Amino acid sequence: MAGHSDSQTVPVDNTYREVVVHSNREFQRYALENGIYFAPVDDDEIDRLQYMHEIFNMMFDNRLIFPPIPRPRRILECGSGSGAWAMEVAEQHPECEVIGIDVYPYPVPEDIPPNLDFQVDDLNSPSTFPSNYFDLVHSRMMAGGIHANRWMNYLNDILRVLRPGGWCQMVEIYFNAQSDNGTLTSNHALQVWSQSYMQSIQPAKDPRAPLRLQNWMTQAGFVEVESRLLTLPLSGWSTDPRDNAIGTANQANVHRLMSSLSVFPFAHALNMTNTDIQLLVAQARSEADNPAFKV
Repeated sequence: MAGHSDSQTVPVDNTYREVVVHSNREFQRYALENGIYFAPVDDDEIDRLQYMHEIFNMMFDNRLIFPPIPRPRRILECGSGSGAWAMEVAEQHPECEVIGIDVYPYPVPEDIPPNLDFQVDDLNSPSTFPSNYFDLVHSRMMAGGIHANRWMNYLNDILRVLRPGGWCQMVEIYFNAQSDNGTLTSNHALQVWSQSYMQSIQPAKDPRAPLRLQNWMTQAGFVEVESRLLTLPLSGWSTDPRDNAIGTANQANVHRLMSSLSVFPFAHALNMTNTDIQLLVAQARSEADNPAFKV
């Protein structure tokens, strides 16, 4: 459903359902034509998003909500994707109304909690939710979906729909692969992929948005803004048991993530062939799997 309250919901516009095939992957036509989102929306991508959610759960010790909100009444998730986070939150807080928004009408999982509603909308447009409405707005992995010039208005929208004392929780990945021991140079495939990705999504997107969120949120008027920078291991090289477990689990995700994020923008912005893209991804994954690089 699209719309923002029980009295305003309308059927999803079929424009949002249309897909196009590029390099044997399905993409949302609306997202590509409007420069909104460059990753696939097919079943393989849903599986990858689900797996990424599990990686985040490992990183966050299965903590879904970080701010101190003991009894939330309404929660909004921006960019709900596969619906994994919203599903778990709705199950943990059965008295809370949970709304997940995404630009693509992903298949709704079976047996969703009765307090969960998935809606379709473009978060680059002004929010039509009422002011002072949500206890928490959760925004995760939105840097690939929010227009570069939209961020301040996006944050202003979030602040407006939060009730007094409400919280915003944001999670982003800065896609700049680095090695702990400095052995990864600009000539290595992982760095070539990282720099190519950041180049390919500009100027539509801001690849450095994750590094700027704290300042932007403060400028928008948020208070008690706290930022944490965590390292996401790409393989199981670490001797720390926790990092080793996360990195080992993430190894299966790295190739799929790099392929999903790059297959369209590398072809259209950098004029790379799909063969060249997949070769670069394979080389980058090989480096990520190599414990000598410690990435």
